[in-house]
Amino acid sequence: MFKTLATNGGMLGAFAVITTALITLTFIGTEERIAQQQRARLLSVLNEVVPASMYNNKLYADCTVIDAEALGTEKAHRVYRARSDEAPVALVLQTTAPNGYSGNIELVVGVDTSMTVLGVRTLSHQETPGLGDKIELAVSDWIRTFSGKTFDQDQQEAWQVKKDGGQFDQFTGATITPRAVVGAVRRTLDYVVENQTALFAQPANCSVSQ
Repeated sequence: MFKTLATNGGMLGAFAVITTALITLTFIGTEERIAQQQRARLLSVLNEVVPASMYNNKLYADCTVIDAEALGTEKAHRVYRARSDEAPVALVLQTTAPNGYSGNIELVVGVDTSMTVLGVRTLSHQETPGLGDKIELAVSDWIRTFSGKTFDQDQQEAWQVKKDGGQFDQFTGATITPRAVVGAVRRTLDYVVENQTALFAQPANCSVSQ
C-alpha cells in the first residue's frame, strides 16, 4: 500500500512539475509576442503622428527615456525625436492620463518645433466600450481633433473639454474620459514648451526591449 501511495505521489509530483514548466514556457512565449506586438503598434503610431516626409533620421532609434511627473505618472516615458538633416523637426512623447474612468490611458503626442500638434493616438486603455472607447481611432475620429492645433501657454484654458470652457467636445454620457485625455495632452505640451531644447539634446538611451 505504501509503495502504491509513494508511486502515485511521485507521479502527481512529476505531473505538477511538468505542468508548471509548460505554463511558464507558455507565459514567456506569450509575453514576448505581446511585447513584439506592442513595439509594432508603437512603430505604426509613430508613422501616424509624424509624417515621414518631415524627417530623414531613424525616428524609432532616435529615442530617449525620461522620468517626468508632468507626463502623468512616475514611470519612465519615451520621447522620439524627428530630425531633417540633423535639424530638430518634431517630438513624439509617450504620456499617460492617470485619471481615466477605468484607470490609466496611455497616449502618444506628436508636436513640431512650433508647438503645432501633428497627432495624438491612444496606445491602450480600459475605458467603457460604447462610451469612453471613442478615444480610439478605430471607434471615432475624436482623437484627430488635436491635429493642427497650436499650443500657447498663455491660452491653456482652451485646452479643456467644452463643458469646462475649452474647445474639445466631450462624449455623450462620458465626460471623464475625454477630460482626462485633453488634460494629459495639455500637460505634455506644456512640458515640451519648457524642455524642448533639452529633449532634443539628450543622448539616445532607449533599449530595444523597453
